[in-house]
Amino acid sequence: MARSTSQLYLDGVSVSFDGFKAINDLSLTIDPGEMRAIIGPNGAGKTTMMDIITGKTRPDTGEVFFNGVIDLTGEDEASIAELGIGRKFQKPTVFESHTVWDNLELSLKAPRGPFATLFHVVTGAEKKRIEELLELIRLGEKRDELAANLSHGQKQWLEIGMLLAQDPKLLLVDEPAAGMTDAETAETAELLKEIAKDHSVVVVEHDMDFVRSLGVKVTVLHEGSVLAEGSLDHVSADERVVEVYLGR
Repeated sequence: MARSTSQLYLDGVSVSFDGFKAINDLSLTIDPGEMRAIIGPNGAGKTTMMDIITGKTRPDTGEVFFNGVIDLTGEDEASIAELGIGRKFQKPTVFESHTVWDNLELSLKAPRGPFATLFHVVTGAEKKRIEELLELIRLGEKRDELAANLSHGQKQWLEIGMLLAQDPKLLLVDEPAAGMTDAETAETAELLKEIAKDHSVVVVEHDMDFVRSLGVKVTVLHEGSVLAEGSLDHVSADERVVEVYLGR
């Protein structure tokens, strides 16, 4: 896959912390509009990989390109977020004392200086966008609820909605199914599939049933590099994968 036509392109990326290679010659390509699941044992480098993509960690060597032309290794976290890469951490961070609607409104991509925010009147187009997001994240009936009163799963959905309000091209989602009920987990898989219709999505996950329900290509990381790649059935049948990961 050529760099020029990819949404996200990592080639030969390595980074060490105190002599430990957290990422070791990692190469990975995500297509525009693709959803990819990333799995692997603890310490495989999944979080460090996300840190590199979002500018939190700079690689020692290797290339990281977004949209084929933007070299992410030369950008900081704020500019990478501006470019259209959104990251959802495992623990949801929502404005607890605000309503669901207000959380989404505060996240909309609009001029956001201190005065702009203070005097910002929500336009018709923005209201429509918030309505669309509420529908997508299954919180239409909760619009006037305080975020503090939502279930864990609903808070996760709200935070995904807040990221989508900023209109990212690529969404990085860290263990979305953790701590969810079975019903919420199934609903989250559906939600991510809907988002993937017009965004690239990278999902880091431990829950294999959840990964199976996504039905997407899987990349297995081990010791900071790609051990196997393909459908979940394909990688599950790989003896090296079974040895380092599934067999434990």
